[in-house]
Amino acid sequence: MKKFLSILMAITILAGTAMAQNKVAKEASMQNSKSLVIYFSLPGDQYNVGIIKEGNTAIVAKMIADETGADLFELETVRAYTTTSYNTLINEAKDEQQKKARPALKADKDISAYSTIYIGYPIWWGDMPMAVYTFLEAHNWQGKTVVPFCTHEGSGLSGTESRLRSACKGATVSKGLAIQGKTAQTNRTVAKKSVDDWLKKSGK
Repeated sequence: MKKFLSILMAITILAGTAMAQNKVAKEASMQNSKSLVIYFSLPGDQYNVGIIKEGNTAIVAKMIADETGADLFELETVRAYTTTSYNTLINEAKDEQQKKARPALKADKDISAYSTIYIGYPIWWGDMPMAVYTFLEAHNWQGKTVVPFCTHEGSGLSGTESRLRSACKGATVSKGLAIQGKTAQTNRTVAKKSVDDWLKKSGK
């Protein structure tokens, strides 16, 4: 009888251990399936929309986060860009691009817990702002799904999907979304429909 009870107790302990391990594995799996929206965006004097309080890309980023339930993180540089003059801003952006600068960021974000990461940016001189590269090059993208989105005034994604593939080694880069900045700023109903349709098609 004692031997039987000992065996029964051992089986119970093993079953309890297996259940605990399954729970941990399930929680880890759920954590790794989380999504994150990372974006760079500026308010102030912007092309085709004038003085704005919220950046065009920020508006789209928040729509995506609201729709997907993803966490949200804004990239901000240590050195502030000029927001009172669009012409000055684009000259700063061009200078950084020519120098292949990597502007320092105020804060970083641990991406290890996320499987899907949306990356948003305005198109500056046919590319992502250099601050976005600062973030991309600081992380391990192996096994991640990267989903780009941008705001622009006629250039679309401007080849940034392929640049993301180069910068995010080991990641799968999904088909991106391009929304005109003026649309995001002045016609949010249309912008939101574009976001919803894109997410539906991509199965996100």
